[in-house]
Parts: sequence; structure tokens; C-alpha cells
Amino acid sequence: MFDFYFLLPFIKGELMLLVNLTFISFFIVRLYSLSISIRNEKALIQKGATQHGSKNSKLLSIVHVLFYFSALFEANYFAHHWDYLSTIGTVTLFFAYIALFWVINELKEIWTVKLYILPNHKINTSTLFRTIKHPNYFLNIIPELIGVVLLCHAWNTLMYLFPIYLVVLGIRIYQEEKVMKPLFEQVR
Repeated sequence: MFDFYFLLPFIKGELMLLVNLTFISFFIVRLYSLSISIRNEKALIQKGATQHGSKNSKLLSIVHVLFYFSALFEANYFAHHWDYLSTIGTVTLFFAYIALFWVINELKEIWTVKLYILPNHKINTSTLFRTIKHPNYFLNIIPELIGVVLLCHAWNTLMYLFPIYLVVLGIRIYQEEKVMKPLFEQVR
């Protein structure tokens, strides 16, 4: 009988490559969304928009990048290979990114990763925003982070960075609510 166990390191290597390529693919999509944000930010500034919570925006960006690369490091350091959790993570990421581009489409030129308010800012009253408060955070960001954890089997990242991320995100939501409260009162 022929023993195929000698192929196991090659198969694991191929599966690890699949994790890395999947991660890189989603990261490229995330960079594309960042380019949309930067373009929109420049246009908002030209129209007189004011940025709020700039320190939190910087911290949120740092924690987001740290989360991504911590998960990737963990996947490679522990040589995690593709399995059913990676598949679930990929599907979760896919739906999180659909949600991201849905939000971008709904907000159009006012969508940024930072918090900007225009002088005559209009509240989005689409079904998405009437149904779900902060859909970018709850339909995109949190599922995205969970998807990255599952894809990479990044349990340490989940344990140590996810709580930090949630605190920073909670502060962002608080700031957004505070800044937009007068705008919501105008809609009512």
C-alpha cells in the first residue's frame, strides 16, 4: 500500500496559501473602499464639512489595521490551514463587504471612514438606515472582524484586540450620536 502522508506538508502549505490569498483579496477590497473614503473626504472638506472625533477616527484606523495584521500574523505563525472555519469566515467576510458597499451606495458622497458633518447635512432616511441603526458598524465592521478571525483562526486577536476594538467603536458610535442628534431632531 502506498503511503500518501509525505504529501501532507505540501497540502498544508497549499491550504495556508489559500488563507493568505483570501486574506489579501479582502484586504485589497478594503483598500478600495478606503480610496472611496479619501475621495469623498476631500469633496466634503471642499463643501465646508467639519470633522468630529478625529482622535477616535485615527485610533479606529490603527486598531483596524492592527486587528487585520495580527490575525494574519497569527494564521501564519501557527500555520493554520484552510478548514470549515476558514470557509465560514470567508462567507462572513463576503456578506460583510456586501453590507459595506450597500452602505457606501446609500450614503453616496458623504460616506467616509471619518466623521464629517456638512453645514446643511441631510439625514439618510432610506429603509436600511430606518431599519438598522449604524448599519456600517453592525452589518459590516463587526461581521468583518469576526470573518477575519474565523478565516485566520485568530483566537488571540479575538481575545485581546476585539474588546479594544469594541471600546473604540463604542466611542465612535457615541460621538456620532451626539453630533447627529440635532439633525435627527430636524427630521422628526
